[in-house]
Amino acid sequence: MRKISINTINSISKAISDLDAELSALLDYPKEELARIISDVGFSCTLCGRCCTKEFNDHVFLLSEDLVRAVEKYPSMIIPAPYFEVCDNNGCFYVSGYALKTKNNGDCVFLEDKSKKCRIYDDRFSICKIYPYMLHREADETGNVEWRQISGLDQHGEYGNLIPENLSLEYAEDTINYEKKFLLQEKDFYITLLGYFKENNLKPVRKIYDENMRIFKSGGKITIFAFNGKSFDKHIISKDDYITTNPSDF
Repeated sequence: MRKISINTINSISKAISDLDAELSALLDYPKEELARIISDVGFSCTLCGRCCTKEFNDHVFLLSEDLVRAVEKYPSMIIPAPYFEVCDNNGCFYVSGYALKTKNNGDCVFLEDKSKKCRIYDDRFSICKIYPYMLHREADETGNVEWRQISGLDQHGEYGNLIPENLSLEYAEDTINYEKKFLLQEKDFYITLLGYFKENNLKPVRKIYDENMRIFKSGGKITIFAFNGKSFDKHIISKDDYITTNPSDF
């Protein structure tokens, strides 16, 4: 989905409208078509761990249902997601969810250094279970918006493997369900944000966003309100808080 610039209250309303359109397009996409693509690609995970590195993904976004488990089992390993959607006129940022922290080199906090295996593989989160499959629209080099169904093609794992039809359909359904939950969470975030701004007489300001991002990138602390699926949690953090100094401490 293409991001829009959130500069006004109307921009928040437009974001909600855009998400509705994206949801409609997603639900109209034939599950059988995605299953066919999955079957044609024939991807097989080799547990190489590359998808857990900075080279492939810079953070693991948590759905609201993931957050409940993460707070219970790995509370020291979660942080507001690193791409903040909005900044208000008081200089506070707002973000649509949480993510896992990373190690100093940018790899996932749960990736073992030596074995390159996930330390919580049997308990991994939603995006980790469906990766590298996806189903969302992105603009190509020429600006044309097309569906993208797989990430890192030919860069990890093995291809050309036989995937039974029932498994292809299962993977397709799981992928569509994930994308639906993600879009609904984004929509709920903006709906909650719109109500919060109106109730507190706030407005988004791009200039203040840019000014405070410079403070954040230089190591200063900022205030972030992270969406937990129902409301906002307040955090005062710096960029150093996104990196854990002891990945084994959980």
